[in-house]
Amino acid sequence: MEKERLSSSADYPRTIEELELRFSTEEACRSYLWNLRWPDGFQCPRCEGTRVWPTGRSNLFECGTCHYQISITSGTVFEGSRKPLVQWFRAIWWMTNEKNGASALGLQRVLGLGSYQTAWAWLHKLRRAMVRPGRELLKGRVEVDETYLGGPRSGKRGRGAEDKALIAIAAEENGTGIGRIRMARIPDVSGQSLEGFIRANVMPGTIVHSDAWRGYNGLSELGYVHEVTNVSCSDVPAHVTMPRVHRVASLLKRWILGTHQGGISHDHLEYYLDEFTFRFNRRTSRNRGKLFYRLLQQAVNTDAIPYSSLVGGSNHAKPQDVVDT
Repeated sequence: MEKERLSSSADYPRTIEELELRFSTEEACRSYLWNLRWPDGFQCPRCEGTRVWPTGRSNLFECGTCHYQISITSGTVFEGSRKPLVQWFRAIWWMTNEKNGASALGLQRVLGLGSYQTAWAWLHKLRRAMVRPGRELLKGRVEVDETYLGGPRSGKRGRGAEDKALIAIAAEENGTGIGRIRMARIPDVSGQSLEGFIRANVMPGTIVHSDAWRGYNGLSELGYVHEVTNVSCSDVPAHVTMPRVHRVASLLKRWILGTHQGGISHDHLEYYLDEFTFRFNRRTSRNRGKLFYRLLQQAVNTDAIPYSSLVGGSNHAKPQDVVDT
């Protein structure tokens, strides 16, 4: 079976009008997903065979080598969805074009979805596709610090704050501005946790600028050029000595309070961090259609996510809620 291949990464709609014209049918959406999933031609996920033919059932194909049957959406974010792909494409366009972030209530309103839980589930599935496996590590000169996210209650501040989520932040220097960022929730401020975060996100040989917290003491042994500022012994406040990570932390908290009204469960926080990072690192993109393309590209390369695993321990959705994903 042959499908028209994408000639270049520039093959994406530039406006909402182009989106509606180009992806008005399920066949057009499936064809686009086929090209994104197998840009170099079909490859069976079971035997890596390259021959394939339709089975006669809609959206179902059979490997010509091992006879494994597969659909374009199986093994992707879209697996098991009973909603049209046309509606998914509109959701992805809206999500990537909302500069201040997307909320489930907003998506429900825009698409006319009957269930809040469906909109919530869609957004969480797409957030899981926002981190590209094997993405390039940060390099050059990078600021690293932590921040705490918590509820409106007052409590202990600084390292060791209780009942708050601990977030590690790394931000590249780009002149006086901020380059790319990385964020992750970590369990504590031990050397094991902080060094693990840095090793996963920053290239060895990079200049890593941190405060004098002992959790960073082993960075030089890991191959980083460790630059230390002892904030507690300086007259210069931390937000001046390391302005980038503090700016990112401030924007993150403002985004959570603004777009999501502070109502983010700790169970799902890491995926909101992924969304914020996805948006921040692409904030200068002139063409929002390219963000639509990138998210779709990653969505077909992200494993299927059952609704039960999305709900977990969250209070956002309950077992009795009806969800038509």
